Amino acid sequence: MTVREIEVQEFAVRETAGQVVDVRSADEYAGGHVPGAVNIPLDDLPGRVGELSGAGPVYVVCQSGRRSQQGAEILNQAGVDATSVAGGTGGWIEAGHPVHTGDETGS
Repeated sequence: MTVREIEVQEFAVRETAGQVVDVRSADEYAGGHVPGAVNIPLDDLPGRVGELSGAGPVYVVCQSGRRSQQGAEILNQAGVDATSVAGGTGGWIEAGHPVHTGDETGS
């Protein structure tokens, strides 16, 4: 299955139009993440797909884009409209976008 990808620049424009899921570990997430992103580590994602059903478009991020592709594939196979963010959080930071630290989303 081919996973849709979106570049960081386009994601920065669209991110408020959907749910952002960060599939990195809790420690990686706490170190800096896209504002508003919910942390669901990749290993936990198959068991938590139900939390995202009906959420509209879902943008999946990781550090560089590899795990987010896997996460988007898991979600797509479960019927969730998911897109991987190419470049991940690293690309987001390099482009000068803000990051939040800690676990303010309560995940």
